[in-house]
Amino acid sequence: MWTGRRPNMSFMRVWGCQAYVKHQMSTKLEPKSQKCTFVGYPKETKGYYFYNSKENKVFVARTGVFLEKEFLSNKGNGRNIELKEVQQQQVHEPEVEETPQVVEENSTDLETQPLRRSTRERHEPERYGFLVTTHGDVILVDQDEPKTYQEAVSSPDSEKWLEAMRSEMDSMSENQVWTLVEPPEGIKPIGCKWVFKKKTDMDGNVQTYKGRLVAKGFRQIHGVDYDETFSPVAMFKSIRIMLAIAAFHDYEIWQMDVKTAFLNGKLEEDVYMTQPEGFVTPENAGKVCKLQRSIYGLKQASRSWNLHFNDAIKEFGFIRNEDEPCVYK
Repeated sequence: MWTGRRPNMSFMRVWGCQAYVKHQMSTKLEPKSQKCTFVGYPKETKGYYFYNSKENKVFVARTGVFLEKEFLSNKGNGRNIELKEVQQQQVHEPEVEETPQVVEENSTDLETQPLRRSTRERHEPERYGFLVTTHGDVILVDQDEPKTYQEAVSSPDSEKWLEAMRSEMDSMSENQVWTLVEPPEGIKPIGCKWVFKKKTDMDGNVQTYKGRLVAKGFRQIHGVDYDETFSPVAMFKSIRIMLAIAAFHDYEIWQMDVKTAFLNGKLEEDVYMTQPEGFVTPENAGKVCKLQRSIYGLKQASRSWNLHFNDAIKEFGFIRNEDEPCVYK
């Protein structure tokens, strides 16, 4: 009545209906959602209250697939749902009397209290290392991977990191990823950086040193440096069906991994990038890289690779499935 128009009530749901809520964390072949019961709306944030009967807990989620039609067709009203109230035990802490600070009114030099700082010991998060189990013992192995080019060349394994970077540059040259040109007027090239990774085996022993050149795609401008970014991804139900068929007929399954896959994608836009650190020659110091093929980090890299793969596999006589674009027959 105040605004003269009806409010949007599309967020209202039937209380007590079933709903599928997406897991926050899940593995590749496990279901992506869990079946819960809608039980209300939180006051502090936007979303819905859901009750998980298997775990016996109530949680908040922003979205879900509500099965309202099935609920109403079964003539259920949700009043038979029994929820157990779990009360947390209150821990009584001893009361500490605070002594008031007395400050003289005529005093001009007031003593400032020092800032209170936490005395908790700080530890690096687990992402800086990984656990290796050997005969029942758990060992935390520090991967000690450099974060920048300067750290890589000054580390004890500098020769191995330099060899990894040279191998990456050879792949760039072999695939003709870019050509060095004078920087066009009014064009600001995007940056790039080196990402270093140690490949280890199941016992934690370092097998290979990997150095990958990655473009800073977050500086790309939509409509200028890229347009479309979508690329299809295989549905997990398709993977399950193929595995079930192979197991039933006792087929062999072959897996293929394409080395430097993104470097095979052809770019349709004009993208300029700065030269990689450590590989700038004096005669080409003022030039920039005009990318002809996609590189890791670009917004359109995944789509360019998928389009090139689709064109290449069609030459072998395969036809893409209309319902599942990642399956060919």
